[in-house]
Amino acid sequence: MKTPTSRFKAVIYEQIARIGKATASPGRLEILELLSQGPRTVEALAAQLGQSMANTSHHLQVLRRARLVDAEKAGLHVTYRLAHPQVGEFFLHLRMLAQSRLAEIEQVSRQYLEKRGVMEAVEKDELLRRVRAGEVTVIDVRPHEEYLAGHLPGALSVPLSELKKRAPDLPKHRDIVAYCRGPYCVMALDAVELLRRNGLCAHRMEYGVPEWRAHGWRIESGEARGPGSRP
Repeated sequence: MKTPTSRFKAVIYEQIARIGKATASPGRLEILELLSQGPRTVEALAAQLGQSMANTSHHLQVLRRARLVDAEKAGLHVTYRLAHPQVGEFFLHLRMLAQSRLAEIEQVSRQYLEKRGVMEAVEKDELLRRVRAGEVTVIDVRPHEEYLAGHLPGALSVPLSELKKRAPDLPKHRDIVAYCRGPYCVMALDAVELLRRNGLCAHRMEYGVPEWRAHGWRIESGEARGPGSRP
């Protein structure tokens, strides 16, 4: 027979389990990662995930019932965003926990990077130091709307789709550091390969806006303030 205390605990843990159930899907985790970059319509999410509208909408409804995302309707479009900054922090810490406990993640990542021949010669900490000191040109290769929602101070918005056309205008006397959505986003990898083919010295930074924010470092939104901005 359950006591009042055991019933109380059962109800509490059942509510906590709602979060686990809602996030027990690779597709829904990817949605949370995308929404960590900024709000999106269902159409935009479906296109970026390569999924049908119906499947994307289903995942979003599951996340919404768990109070992880909010929705706002404007005309015919519904825009989704994270329900609270803590949701982004939760996803980031979940990913970090998986990285620390599951050796398969490091193995798969290393194999992928080695296969593409893009293992960085510059250590991550040294690259971060140079970025924060303003010693390199930082480019944000995400779509421009993500840049507007939040970007590293001083970063230039150069979406990957525009990079080939704009590469000749980038400074040739400074190293270029490209970043995108985080360590498992390949846009920065593609950017570095393109820039190196154009004779530029380019590096990929694993940190994106969520990782930068998690360190307590400043994030800017809107258009860049100018080339003098520094992290």
